[in-house]
Amino acid sequence: MKLLFIVDPLAGLKPYKDSSVAMMRAAVARGHTVYAAEARQLNVQDGFTHAACSTLDVRADDDWYRVIETRDWLLKDFDAVVMRTDPPVDTDYLLATHLLGIAETNGARVLNRPACLRDFNEKLAILNFPRFIAPTRVSADATAIGDFLADHGDIIVKPLTEMGGAGIFRLTLADPNRNAILETLTHKGRRAIMAQRYLPAISEGDKRILLIDGEVVPWALARIPKAGETRGNLAAGGTARAQPLSARDRDIAETIAPWAKDNSIFLAGLDVIGDCLTEINVTSPTGFQEITAQTGHDVAGQFIAAIERGRLATIHP
Repeated sequence: MKLLFIVDPLAGLKPYKDSSVAMMRAAVARGHTVYAAEARQLNVQDGFTHAACSTLDVRADDDWYRVIETRDWLLKDFDAVVMRTDPPVDTDYLLATHLLGIAETNGARVLNRPACLRDFNEKLAILNFPRFIAPTRVSADATAIGDFLADHGDIIVKPLTEMGGAGIFRLTLADPNRNAILETLTHKGRRAIMAQRYLPAISEGDKRILLIDGEVVPWALARIPKAGETRGNLAAGGTARAQPLSARDRDIAETIAPWAKDNSIFLAGLDVIGDCLTEINVTSPTGFQEITAQTGHDVAGQFIAAIERGRLATIHP
C-alpha cells in the first residue's frame, strides 16, 4: 500500500515517543510505502485535492527518516490518507478537513474521516455518554461556570479546542484568580468552555484507552501527574504507566467502540480518570510507543493491520 500521513513538520516529531512515527515504522515493516505532507500543502486543482508529498525512507534509529523525493500527488491515488495534524482545532485545521473532504469525494480514504474531525469535538463528544461522565457544564457565561463551582467546590475548567493539557485550570472557591481565569478562558463571555467536577483519582493517572477500527486495545496508558501538577498529560510533564484495563475501563471502551465504528472514527483515544470518561480524542491520539515499550503489544502494527483489512474489504467487498 501507499500510505500518506498528514503530519506536523517532520523535523519536530520525536521518534522515541511520537505515535505517528510508530505508525510509519510499522507500515514500512509490513512492506508499505510511506509518504508525508503537511496540512498547509493541501490544495485543490480542477476539483481534485493534491499535495506536495515526500516519499520517506523510514528508519528505526533517532535519525528516523530521509526524504527520497517530493512531488505533487493526487490524494485519491493513495491507499489511505492518515490525518495526524495536532490541534488546536482552529480555522486552519477546519479548512484542512474541508480540503480532505474534497479528496474523500474524489475517492480518497481518509482516516479519521474529515466529517468526524469536524463533528466530534474531543471535549464535547463525551456528552453522548452521560452515564460515564462526571458532573459537567459547558458555557461561555463565567457566572454560570461560577455557579457550577459553587455547587461542587472544586472543578477543572478547560478550552474546547486545545490538546496536551493546554489551558486547563483547577479552580476552588478559595482561588482569588478564579474570575480572571474564567474571563480569560471564555474570552469575556464570547467562547464556551467546559467545566467538570474535579476527580481526585487523577493522582492515579489520566488513562488513555485506544480504539482502532472498533477494537479495544487491551492496555491503558496511565499518565500520572508530576508533583504539584493537576494535569497528567505527558506534554505537561506526566509520567506514563501502561496497565491492564479495569472492569470499568473495559465497560466504557466496549460501549464506545461500536459507536465510534458506526460513526467512521477509525482511531479514538478515550481519556478516563478513575471511573469517569473525560475526553474522546479523534484528531491525533497518542500513547502507541509507551504501551508497546512497556507491554510488548504492537499498537502501531495493530493500526496498520486494520488499514490493510479495510483496503482488502474495498477490493473484495
